[in-house]
Amino acid sequence: MNNEILKKNDSFVSAQDVHKIISQNMLADGMKLVLDLENSHDIRIVDALTGDEYLDMFSFFASSPLGMNHPKMHNDEFIYRIGKAALTKPSNSDVYTREMAHFVKTFGEVAMPEHFKHLFLISGGSLAVENALKTAFDWKVRKNFQKGYKEEKGHQVIHFREAFHGRSGYTMSLTNTDPNKIMYFPKFNWPRVLNPKITFPLSENLDHVKQLEEKAINEIYEAIKNHKDDIAAIITEPVQAEGGDNFFRKEFFIKLREIADENEIMLIFDEVQTGIGLTGKMWAYEHYAKPDIVAFGKKMQVCGIMVSDRVDEVEENVFRKSSRINSTWGGNLVDMVRSQKYLEIIIEENLVENSRIVGEYLLHNLEEVQIQFPELVSQARGLGLMCSFDFPTTDQRNKFLQELYDNKVLMLSCGNKSVRFRPPLNVSTANIDEAITIMKKILSKMK
Repeated sequence: MNNEILKKNDSFVSAQDVHKIISQNMLADGMKLVLDLENSHDIRIVDALTGDEYLDMFSFFASSPLGMNHPKMHNDEFIYRIGKAALTKPSNSDVYTREMAHFVKTFGEVAMPEHFKHLFLISGGSLAVENALKTAFDWKVRKNFQKGYKEEKGHQVIHFREAFHGRSGYTMSLTNTDPNKIMYFPKFNWPRVLNPKITFPLSENLDHVKQLEEKAINEIYEAIKNHKDDIAAIITEPVQAEGGDNFFRKEFFIKLREIADENEIMLIFDEVQTGIGLTGKMWAYEHYAKPDIVAFGKKMQVCGIMVSDRVDEVEENVFRKSSRINSTWGGNLVDMVRSQKYLEIIIEENLVENSRIVGEYLLHNLEEVQIQFPELVSQARGLGLMCSFDFPTTDQRNKFLQELYDNKVLMLSCGNKSVRFRPPLNVSTANIDEAITIMKKILSKMK
């Protein structure tokens, strides 16, 4: 019965009219396909225009944890709960519901490690990062007042080259991947330092990577020296995704933790893309070192920050003083209901472990492809399902992605010449085999 209602209500717009209607008032330069919400399933995205099925290796830019129409999302009790939440959009920051409490309880039990004491929710990954920064600014300025400063000091943020942290307000001063995303918008001149990314295989490039790390650390110390007591935070992605799937050594993150502790600086990890199982752990930082603040979004559906008790070193921090950080909706109640169910399924089906196991299988296959096509494929790398590889040129990378699309596989670019896998957490080895087989066919034609 529910499907019949949906069909009736959708009948006023045909799939053939979707792009035409949207483009009348919006820039509609996205994918050519039209997502069929009803018939898409598992990691198969169905095009409502043609009925064609696409193998989903991009998961809506790493935001969909379970693919499409997971069976456990289609029981009457859940459909009723999420439908009820959709009828009214309450201001969650000040008006609380059982549905919100259910989400917060589940999040706290399965996704919030013990050393985090505070939670803040908002809509949008950029705004999650913004409020991570505001938390650090507030903390640092109050710290400086405690030390005897009479004027505000603590407004600088150390960040890395090839970082992507969003496209709003503060975050545009951090993002430095595609210039088109930040050009002509006013920005702060905050210290930007070298990102000592790993060249793979690491065993053959260890000395070089260590030299880069030493240079980056020296640049960080120089920034601290030049901005005495004005550095509120060091922010980084555990893996720089859009910047090129840039990986870093654990030892480097441990050094960042040490520098932050020695200089009264907050260490912020932007896990908007890496969080919720993608790297084979619930949070990517668990591979490396503990930050003071984690910004999350995408797969969580609800965005926000987790903050450790380090913020409690100042009494009137943003979690104790009302309205310092806030928004009308404080996230979205429908997203909370969906996220709570996603988290249940992720735990029930052990999907974080699945990400680790299938991710290892994927990386092994990419390394084999690299051996088979050394003139085209290099830098095979990954952590869990967060895997990628490089082409010699941007044009070759783009041609490959177009060929994948033509062969009904959806995958993503990153950096100047990289291809990244971002499948849902419930992807299988059989799905990986299918993708690799199509990849090999295309690469053979490109030789």
